[in-house]
Amino acid sequence: MALEIERKFLLPEFPAALLDEQGLRIEKEQMIEQTYLAIHEDQELRVRKISDVKTGLTEYTHTFKKGHGIAREEVEYSISAGLYEQMIAKHGAVPLIKKRTTAAWGNRLIEIDEYEQIELRVLEVEFASVSEAERFVPPAWFGRDISSDKRYSNKKVWKQLQSR
Repeated sequence: MALEIERKFLLPEFPAALLDEQGLRIEKEQMIEQTYLAIHEDQELRVRKISDVKTGLTEYTHTFKKGHGIAREEVEYSISAGLYEQMIAKHGAVPLIKKRTTAAWGNRLIEIDEYEQIELRVLEVEFASVSEAERFVPPAWFGRDISSDKRYSNKKVWKQLQSR
């Protein structure tokens, strides 16, 4: 199983000024529909429909994650549109929808998720090791570190969406 190591931040606003100053370069923009098929304690099983905003190309993934905090085990693989639609139809849940902007910032890639159904903007940075993640000093514009705050986890937000 691969290890996903990332830190998350509560981004107060989209950093448009950095785009103007050339400090941030957009690599791609995607619309993501995410549905959880099973959630149990520190484990989750989800599917995603990921559409590239520019090209319109769509891919589908099936993911298993285990753990909490900045380092979690992850297995992710592509699935067909038909299998995705079948799982979504059987599950009957409302997908969590977000726009993901992947941008180059210095020598790092960052991902900014802007959620459609709720007012929430999260910035994620992935790392090669836990020690690298712990040493990372974010700039003030990233906002508050929410890496270990379960209130902002996608599965928690998705669960709240289901109860609406």
